Amino acid sequence: MEDSEPERKRARIDEATAAGSRSEAEDDDEDYVPYVPLRQRRQLLLQKLLQRRRKGAAEEEQQDSGSEPRGDEDDIPLGPQSNVSLLDQHQHLKEKAEARKESAKEKQLKEEEKILESVAEGRALMSVKEMAKGITYDDPIKTSWTPPRYVLSMSEERHERVRRKYHILVEGDGIPPPIKSFKEMKFPAAILRGLKKKGIHHPTPIQIQGIPTILSGRDMIGIAFTGSGKTLVFTLPVIMFCLEQEKRLPFSKREGPYGLIICPSRELARQTHGILEYYCRLLQEDSSPLLRCALCIGGMSVKEQMETIRHGVHMMVATPGRLMDLLQKKMVSLDICRYLALDEADRMIDMGFEGDIRTIFSYFKGQRQTLLFSATMPKKIQNFAKSALVKPVTINVGRAGAASLDVIQEVEYVKEEAKMVYLLECLQKTPPPVLIFAEKKADVDAIHEYLLLKGVEAVAIHGGKDQEERTKAIEAFREGKKDVLVATDVASKGLDFPAIQHVINYDMPEEIENYVHRIGRTGRSGNTGIATTFINKACDESVLMDLKALLLEAKQKVPPVLQVLHCGDESMLDIGGERGCAFCGGLGHRITDCPKLEAMQTKQVSNIGRKDYLAHSSMDF
Repeated sequence: MEDSEPERKRARIDEATAAGSRSEAEDDDEDYVPYVPLRQRRQLLLQKLLQRRRKGAAEEEQQDSGSEPRGDEDDIPLGPQSNVSLLDQHQHLKEKAEARKESAKEKQLKEEEKILESVAEGRALMSVKEMAKGITYDDPIKTSWTPPRYVLSMSEERHERVRRKYHILVEGDGIPPPIKSFKEMKFPAAILRGLKKKGIHHPTPIQIQGIPTILSGRDMIGIAFTGSGKTLVFTLPVIMFCLEQEKRLPFSKREGPYGLIICPSRELARQTHGILEYYCRLLQEDSSPLLRCALCIGGMSVKEQMETIRHGVHMMVATPGRLMDLLQKKMVSLDICRYLALDEADRMIDMGFEGDIRTIFSYFKGQRQTLLFSATMPKKIQNFAKSALVKPVTINVGRAGAASLDVIQEVEYVKEEAKMVYLLECLQKTPPPVLIFAEKKADVDAIHEYLLLKGVEAVAIHGGKDQEERTKAIEAFREGKKDVLVATDVASKGLDFPAIQHVINYDMPEEIENYVHRIGRTGRSGNTGIATTFINKACDESVLMDLKALLLEAKQKVPPVLQVLHCGDESMLDIGGERGCAFCGGLGHRITDCPKLEAMQTKQVSNIGRKDYLAHSSMDF
């Protein structure tokens, strides 16, 4: 018995141990996770992520469309089993499709607003000092000029009729009245005679409204098609202001300038300077005081330019680079400057001169009258430019970026290898002079060489040539000594060659704005001209869409190669009350597909280089 007792105890212990081991084994079975191969695990994870994304997209779409949870109206049974007629079913489906379409347009507009906000310049176009001290000007500069009494006594309705007649669109408060003759604008007899010698008898639409606005002392944005006489709008008033200042108190040595005109290219600056000197010389011959005008551009001797400045200058025409250099070296002072005109303002901002313009603004000591002019000025640039102006008046003759209606545009498909030979054929269309544009400097040199070999009297200009060579080439072409000028876009902005009947675009520019400026070298001052453009497979489709829209707007013939081009839903091009792109002004795309914006963003990303990091090389560690 004694022996059996320990056995029973041992048996009970063994049973408990066995039970414990069984429960542990069961627990282990419950905790056991079967092995899943890596590939299978990745597939499962991907499925989960896709389900989550679809669910999120559905919720977002429901929020964007502003749709309520589906009610009884959306649950109308359709098909042969329903009690609804086919006509009612069709109408119901049509309404649903229209609602979806509207929401797509709203979505597009919201996306465009976000893009515009992201690319909008945060800082105003003002000097650093003005921004730092919070200096703002509430009222425009006052001048002694007033319109004639009988013009002032006319009703606002009559002024509006004149604006409608000449297709002048104006924005702003207290807009001065339009004046239809130079005599009524109170210009001296010498200037009126000079205008008649140049064959200018009546002001153009931009001059009718623009000159009285500037003479009244108002800040202004002037937009008009190429060849419409924008240069006279800002040159004649600055001459009148400087003449008034000289009569009150003659300018002493090293004093001035009172008026400053900034141009994007040396050739345009030289041309503007020539116009100012022409009218100043006529005034001097008519017993008025001598008005001195300085030209400050790169490629010329600083010593030569300083000779004029030392005697005191009333007006100065400059390019941003050279002007910055002279200001930093304190060779030029803007202490008494009260008049600033930026010609081709949007091109200067596009070309990267915006920082230079801000710096130039910081050298002004007081309020100035600021004027901006261009043929192509997108809304984005206009809004940005307004930050520098005081109660500005915006004058628009035609759509900003529209091609001149006096130019017959011919677009032809030409293979790359056949361009040079076909160029000679195109030169036969009209008598000389002819202007040929190419995008690359190498192409300009190749065309120039080819034409010389074929016996054509041709000259060429581009940024790689020195200033003396460029000046001689333009003078020879302007005087009729040479028949053909081959150039890059350096000659496309503002240059005036009145006799040109034909412009040939050897290639399509990368931006539609450059195309508008190029063809604007012909068809000037009311004359008719021809513009021939070569296109082929190498051209960007987005620019070709813009070109097609531009041709349709100007009621020009659209070649078959452009007719077949379509850009998705074309009804989306007109949404939001503004046709085309708000960034570059192209009519064939919206800002969401803007190639110019994409190129700008790519450039910004590429500029984030190694210099942003602490270490430049292994030597820095």
